[in-house]
Amino acid sequence: MLRRIIVLTAVGVLATGVAAGAAPARTPAGGSGPRPPATSPPPPGAANGEAWAWTQLTGQGTRIRYVSTDSSLTCPAVRYTLGATRNPFPMTRVSTPMGSQFPTTVCELAVPLTASNAVLEQSSVQAATVHPANRQLPLPDWTSTTRPRRVVVIGDTGCAVPATGPVQNCADHQNGWPFPRIAAGAAGTRPDLVVHVGDYLYRDDPARENDKAANPGCTTTTDRAGWNCVVADFFRPAEPLLATAPVALTRGNHEDCNAAQQGGAGGAWFRYLSDDLRANGSCSVYSATTPIRAGTLNLVSVDSSFADPGDTGGTAQAGIFARQFEAVNQAAQQHPGNDYFLFTHKPLWMVKAAGTQPQNVEWVTHVLDAAVARTGLHQLADNVRLVLSGHIHLYQMLDFGTRRPPQLTVGSSGGPLDDGPDDTKVVGKMIGTPAQAVHQSITQEQTPGGQGVFGYAELADSGGTWNLTFHDAAGAVRGMTCALSSSTANKSFACH
Repeated sequence: MLRRIIVLTAVGVLATGVAAGAAPARTPAGGSGPRPPATSPPPPGAANGEAWAWTQLTGQGTRIRYVSTDSSLTCPAVRYTLGATRNPFPMTRVSTPMGSQFPTTVCELAVPLTASNAVLEQSSVQAATVHPANRQLPLPDWTSTTRPRRVVVIGDTGCAVPATGPVQNCADHQNGWPFPRIAAGAAGTRPDLVVHVGDYLYRDDPARENDKAANPGCTTTTDRAGWNCVVADFFRPAEPLLATAPVALTRGNHEDCNAAQQGGAGGAWFRYLSDDLRANGSCSVYSATTPIRAGTLNLVSVDSSFADPGDTGGTAQAGIFARQFEAVNQAAQQHPGNDYFLFTHKPLWMVKAAGTQPQNVEWVTHVLDAAVARTGLHQLADNVRLVLSGHIHLYQMLDFGTRRPPQLTVGSSGGPLDDGPDDTKVVGKMIGTPAQAVHQSITQEQTPGGQGVFGYAELADSGGTWNLTFHDAAGAVRGMTCALSSSTANKSFACH
């Protein structure tokens, strides 16, 4: 199938506007409703600023998002082909500059699934610099009856610059912070979809970073979680991937709310990356469960960013998350013949450490596991095939050989790596509610029980079977290829 290309100039994909007879669109401020296709470019604005664009799958369908620092406060138009016609469609303005943290205009556009060859109209772009430079971004390469053939999974990608303690070498993209190299390598495989399992923004004190020359505007403590730091931590390194495939995003604990529930990393998340964009800089602790359709593959995002925030093993929030997982099951039951992947930042059953004794096992996240057990089914629906998570800075595939779906953790795409367990001591350990024995554990580590390996996961559809591989920072396959069983009673991987 030919890849369909869309052109854009800012970041995003979540819109609610009507695109030429497509799904209903976001109503612009003032209640004027969707605008008709543009017949001429918008009035010229200041030829300055920088803009970023990407395509994002949301609960409302495919969205193109555009973020610019130019001073015109206008939105560009996107031209795409639909059926036998090719027309331009104006993007809807979502927000305008708000203080020094958000010096941006944010725009978005809903794009029908059957659209192709979308491009940002050059005459309507007011920014002096646009990313990607060719003004093209990808559209879904599937139909309502097919699904993505190649899915890349990344997570925990930001460069760690804490207020105290060790600082990651953000300038070293080989060994210090390899996310730029990982993104470029993954883009080279031409994925149809990129799934990010959270944690984008790690620069808590930009004054301590060593790549300030490459990131003007993200150099002082007051710049933390501002637009320029969002660019430094995510958009600039991820640009090759954003130019190659649509993305599906879930929130991580680093995109947290501050005490004022306003601004901060959480405010940046809701302004630029969340399913439903906000214009007022506000931040919410919990977001609604979001089903996202990618043809016959369904992704369901659960915001676990605040689940057991201290990672203590507590279950006090089980009632809150039980409602989230009940929504997952209800969504899955709408299309029982489709595969569902649950993606949420914190894992449900990832094993961090294991000893020789049966009781010697440390796994995360107990509150999410307890919440699943509280649902009406007391489990995830049978067609929830896989759980995708991050948070722990390792790659690990864990399965149980039961109706419980495998847990795939991909927290190894940029942040400083954790030590993992010895897999031989993980197998057979009893975890979860009800407790089930681990059937198979594959953790990518430099030595058993040692530090993890930077990289990403790839799920490739091979004749209806999902084949899972881990790719290191250089893009090479490391370890075995694992095929996901089609059985609902024995959800496991056959690895060779």
